[in-house]
Order: sequence, then C-alpha cells, then structure tokens
Amino acid sequence: MAAANCSLSVDRRLIDAKFESYRLSLEPLPTYTVDLDGAVAEVKLREDQYTLDHMRVFGMYNYLHCDRWYQDSVYYVDQHERVMHLAVTLDTAISKPREVFRLSADIKSCDTLVCASMHFTSPTWVALSDGTGKLYLLRTNNRGPNNTDKWEIMFQQDLGEPFVIIHSHSYAKDHKNLIDVVLLKAEKDESDIEGSGFHSVIDWLTVSCEFTESSKCEVLRHRTLIGRLAPHYAALEQDGTGLMIASDKPFMFVQIDGKPVEEQKMDTSEKKEPVYYWQQTNEDLTVNIQLPENTTKQNIEFQLSPDHLQVGVKDQVGFIEGQLFSSVDHSESTWTIAENSLEVFLLKKNKGVMWPELVPGDRRGELIMNSNQITEINERLQNITSEELNADPEKDKEPCNAEELEECDRFPEDSSSLTRFDNNTLKPTHVVNLSSHQYLFTAVVNAAEMPCLCLRHDVDALLWQPQPKQENMWQHIGTFNALGYVQASKREKKFATCAPDHSYAALCECFRRVFIYRQPSPVQTVLYNRKEARHVGQVAKQQVANLETNDPVLGFQATSERLFVLTTKSLFVIKVNANGSQ
Repeated sequence: MAAANCSLSVDRRLIDAKFESYRLSLEPLPTYTVDLDGAVAEVKLREDQYTLDHMRVFGMYNYLHCDRWYQDSVYYVDQHERVMHLAVTLDTAISKPREVFRLSADIKSCDTLVCASMHFTSPTWVALSDGTGKLYLLRTNNRGPNNTDKWEIMFQQDLGEPFVIIHSHSYAKDHKNLIDVVLLKAEKDESDIEGSGFHSVIDWLTVSCEFTESSKCEVLRHRTLIGRLAPHYAALEQDGTGLMIASDKPFMFVQIDGKPVEEQKMDTSEKKEPVYYWQQTNEDLTVNIQLPENTTKQNIEFQLSPDHLQVGVKDQVGFIEGQLFSSVDHSESTWTIAENSLEVFLLKKNKGVMWPELVPGDRRGELIMNSNQITEINERLQNITSEELNADPEKDKEPCNAEELEECDRFPEDSSSLTRFDNNTLKPTHVVNLSSHQYLFTAVVNAAEMPCLCLRHDVDALLWQPQPKQENMWQHIGTFNALGYVQASKREKKFATCAPDHSYAALCECFRRVFIYRQPSPVQTVLYNRKEARHVGQVAKQQVANLETNDPVLGFQATSERLFVLTTKSLFVIKVNANGSQ
C-alpha cells in the first residue's frame, strides 16, 4: 500500500483570531515541597554521547513519571536503585516517598548506563528499564494513593544496548494479554562518515502474557526501525495495529525478530511512472490521469472542495488525495473522460499565483511546464545568480547573518513528518508533512488513548489527538493561544506540557522558574479596549512560580489541578486549579 498524503484539519471554532496577549497575574500560587529520602538517580552524558540526539533522548530526559491512570500519583528512581512513589493525600498535602520496587545494585557498574525509564502500560501493568539494556514488565495490581503493594516481575529480558521506554500499551487478543512496548536508543553508525556517526533505533516489542496463575510471558514479535535523527514522538495504537512516529528524518523497518527485512524498494531507489501529470497557467490547472482499461464514468470517485481534492476508481487505490496547495473555485471546476484518460480542470481562486505542487508532499505527480514558463523561470534566476564569485560581499550589501535569526524564525526541516506505520505490512499508510509545524511537546489527555501532539501553527500551539479508527486520523482538540510564539522566547526552557483538560499550558526552565499560561476566563470587571473600541469580557493570565531551590529541574508533569516539579533532592507541587477548574 502506498503511503497516503494527509493533512491536519484545523477546527476553526477552536481558534481565537482576536486574541491579544497574556496578562501577567500576581496572584500567589500555593506551593508545597516534599524532601526526598534519596537524591534522584540522574545519569550524566558520557564523552562518547556528544550528539544532539544524545542530549535530546538522555540529557533532557524527564525523570518524573506521572501515572495517568491515577493522576495524583508520581514516581521517580533514586540513587539507591529504588522506584519511589508519591501521592497527593489531601488538597495541600502529599505523602512521603514510598518504595514500590528495587532494581539490581549492579547497574552502577555498567559502563554504558543511561537513565532508568518507565511507562504505565495499564492500571495494573508497568514497563520498566534499568538503564543497562534490561526490560521489565511488572504487575502492580491497582495502583493509587492508598495502595501499598510491591510490584512483581512477570517478564524480564536483556536486550543489549541501553534504551529508554517511550510508550507501551496493553490489550487483550485470543485470550491473551498482549503488551506492546516502544524503546528508543542511539547506536553507532560506521557508514555515517559525514554525519554524527550515530543513528536512532526504535524497537517495537509485542509480549504475550497468558491469563493463568503462572502468567507465562514471552516475546511474540520484535520489530526494529532506524532513522538518522531521534523522533519527537512515537506511540502505539490501542489495539497494536499501528505505530505513529513524528520525526525530522524518516524511519524504516530493518529487522523482524532479528532477521533483516527484505529490501524495501523506496520511492527514491527506482524511477516510477508518475500517477498523474499536471500543468498550470496563471488562472487554472489541468490534471491528466491514465485510467485502467474499461473504466467508465460510473467507476470514478471524485470529490472536490475549495481546498481538498480526491480522485480514484471504486475498489482500487486512489490517484490523488489531499489538501491542495491553494484554493480553487470548485463550482467552476470540471472533469471529463476521453480514451481511458481522466482530465480534471481546476480554476484558481488566487489568480497569478504559480503552484510549486498540486498537493503538498505528494511526489506521485509530475509538473509539465511549457517553453514560455521555463524561459521566465530562467530569467528570474539570472537576477539572483552569477557565475562569478563576489570577492567583497560587504561592498554593496551585507549578506544575511544566521546569528541574527531568532528562535521563533526557525522551522523544522523539509523532511519533518508524522507517519503511521501498519503492523502487518510494516509500511507507512498515512504521512503528514510537518515542515511548517514545529513540534512543541507530547501530552496525555486520556490514559486509554494515544498521547497527543502539540504542534505550532503560526503563533498558536494546537493539540492533536490521534484517532486511528476515524476517517480524520488526527483531531484538533485544543488551542493554546500564541504559545507557539511565546515558548520560542524562553531560551532556558527545558520542559513543556499542558493540563489534560486544556485549562493551561506550562513551561519550565532548567532552574527555578515555571511559567503558566491559562486559557481566557471571564473577568469580574469588564475591560474596554480603546484601540479597537470594544469591551473585553475575558482575559488570559500568565503566572510565574519561582521555586526556592538552586538544584536543577529534572522532571516536570501536569495534571488538571497541579504541576509537579522534580529537582535533585525535592519535589515541588504547585496548585494551579481548584478541582480541575480555572
């Protein structure tokens, strides 16, 4: 199955075009502190972990883990190899750290040790890594603030190179409890001579646990993907039928159960005949598609809106599907069939604008240009290129200085994408181009669903919930006004997150400061905007919390009511909302 070209459909009802700015509020934020019995088991990067990927995966790791099945519970691993649990007991009180599991003391002798990691698979299961390359699956019974049970090892296996756990999920199939776990690690790549010398590896394991007293567990399937850069996001679908990855560089499957995958014939490895040809003028576009033999008008599936085009044949693979580069007048656009060829005529709404692509990101079509268009392009290029080098570039005009670019001016690479891989075919089925949407953070809104992605759209930050079974695979569920622009100015930012109920977003710096950005809420006294001559009934507040510590921040988690901030020796709890409301 060829990868479909998809787009993210923004819900305009969740966009506030009249949003002005955040107003700094000096209202105090109730904050209480818990001293830890032992310091957090922070693992520093070694000299051989020098790449940006090592920093992103291991150096910036979030050492605080929030149990999304029981959101008032958080966990961390201390220097005594203990998994410690803290739970909110009263509105302004939190329990003392309590040990729920202990790792082997031998892990300190590992020369390639990385940070221990965990993920809460279900209300009764946890996936845990000790940082040496060993994976544990633990049965916990029902966790929560009042549970005192220790965790029990049901499965353990040494997988070689150290890794971190980025996602896991449990589901039932054929009277078995299946647990899918996604692991991330960085490996040396001897073939990458000009690059960093490393590539990122994602391991996708499916472990079977029988519903018996012995609860025998075994690995059913082990899939391995590699990519040049570490992914921003990787998550499993609830029933294990797919894996979604957001990354700046593409990933591909290379092994299944230790055996190499048959050479995947990438689109770039061999020249394929274009699925369609298209040409354009200043006012319109014409698309030509060669149809299968004996195709009639009744077999054609054609849908056109001002921004979207879908063309295909019933019960066969579609030819074109995706968001158009620009808008068209769909009422004046037509299609006809002649001699087994389908011709689509599209009338541009923005006349005079030349389209670089028919459907952004779709490489299956080929643009046909006439001689006049080619000549015009060559003339334009002559004005900005020269065969002679300028020995004194500062003579007339100083060249662009990249150091003058602000962080908010930078965009992801052109190859940045969100891809859905199928579990059976191991091939991408849906691809979204993210080159204009900077990844900001991952958030869990519902523990039973896939994690959400927060992406920058213009100046806003939009929250996207994956919904694999729906026609619209990624749903826009929330917006944080201007957060995309605001977060770019926080140069000391280490962590970012949001409340599961979308009531606020929060940024945390490396030391001390936490910034909270609330959704607009009604004010008691109606304000008046003189510039626009209108009344203002809502205000979006910004609050700043300064933690009384000089220790670096190692972990950061949010619930609808509280923010949890982990430092080397303390846990700070900031009460943001009362009972989950603003």
